[in-house]
Amino acid sequence: MTTSEMATVLAWHDALNAGDFDTLLSLSTDDVEIGDAHGARQGQAALLNWARDLDAKAEPGRIYVNDGVVVVEQRIVSVTGEVGTSASAFRVVHDHVTGVFRHDDLDAALAATGLTEADLTG
Repeated sequence: MTTSEMATVLAWHDALNAGDFDTLLSLSTDDVEIGDAHGARQGQAALLNWARDLDAKAEPGRIYVNDGVVVVEQRIVSVTGEVGTSASAFRVVHDHVTGVFRHDDLDAALAATGLTEADLTG
């Protein structure tokens, strides 16, 4: 585990939740991939469009890290006040997010990445 990978992902969440798109893009590679079970898009323009359309905040919870892969359990709060949970798997290289994939829950994210409870940060 490296602190910089966690810090990058936490800063990415902060920028996303604040609507600070310049910082969000600066924390992501030019060819960043963003996806979920319905498909994926690539590039900063796709990330920017996705972030602008987002109608919720993702509050980080438990974080798992191993070899550039970061899984974050998230509390999702929509603009209507509805609360749910999900998890996202990030790939971080040289302090930049190269990919983020949203999963319905933590178990699915951990299974997809091969991370385990042993990778849970303290």
